[in-house]
Amino acid sequence: MGNQVEKLTHLSYKEVPTADPTGLDRDDGPRIGVSYIFSNDDEDMEPQPPPQGSDGGGGGLPDGGDGPPLPPPQPYDPRLHEVECSVFYREECIYQKSFAPGSAALSTYTPENLLNKCRPGDLVEFVSQAQYPHWAVYVGNFQVVHLHRLEVSNSFLTDASQGRRGRVVNDLYRYKPLSPSAVVRNALAHVGAKERELSWRNSESFAAWCRYGKREFKIGGELRIGKQPYRLQIQLSAQRTHTLEFQSLEDLIMEKRRNDQIGRAAVLQELAMHLHPAEPDEGDCDAARTTPPPGRLPASGRREEDREAVVH
Repeated sequence: MGNQVEKLTHLSYKEVPTADPTGLDRDDGPRIGVSYIFSNDDEDMEPQPPPQGSDGGGGGLPDGGDGPPLPPPQPYDPRLHEVECSVFYREECIYQKSFAPGSAALSTYTPENLLNKCRPGDLVEFVSQAQYPHWAVYVGNFQVVHLHRLEVSNSFLTDASQGRRGRVVNDLYRYKPLSPSAVVRNALAHVGAKERELSWRNSESFAAWCRYGKREFKIGGELRIGKQPYRLQIQLSAQRTHTLEFQSLEDLIMEKRRNDQIGRAAVLQELAMHLHPAEPDEGDCDAARTTPPPGRLPASGRREEDREAVVH
């Protein structure tokens, strides 16, 4: 009694305590991941500037309209901006985002073209550089149900996209889905819910709950006691991965979404600073890189694994 629970927010990898102050792991013991108790997500709390152009990039003139125009926006490329990763519950892979050659699952489309690919009950993800991904449930008639700004809303897909490109992401989570009619029913039943009535921290958790019906996606759906059963495995190269461990799926989702928001290059830079904090020698250009050279990526967070990647 009398204890106060401090609101926990995300710390950078450099600030997260590890067994060794250098950030290097010297044993195979468990590591504790970041906790997001009482912390809300992302897009619903802080307004973000709308993307300029249908490809989700920037462009045009800088603020004020003075000076030379900015370079034209580049097409959104998931391989440049997103982090390839897998999620495990104990030994079971429950989520995987892979950029394997020939995989078209992460291809993105304009909202108008995306409508032709959606079926009722589908999960839709809208993506753009430097923004949190936004998830929604397609319910038919060109409409989606989504959690946005602390309220579950029914919107036209083109409006919910806010100009961002999107894709159907039914296959990222590996849970067995409910029937399409049940997914749509789950989504529509919560339209109008807001603030204290909500049981989800972000749009992804809400949409995934609608499709799979698992309590793990809800706030407080799991007890944060004992060993951390969830692992976020970040793919660094073909042979190297690094693992963060979490007590709940909702904490892991918050971390995964943050990585998507800051982007692949920033994640790798954080990890490089955390694992290799030594100051570079003068004139050592390679050591002063803010991002790793191609083919040599740093490892992240809790435990580094220098081994052959396992295909799940």
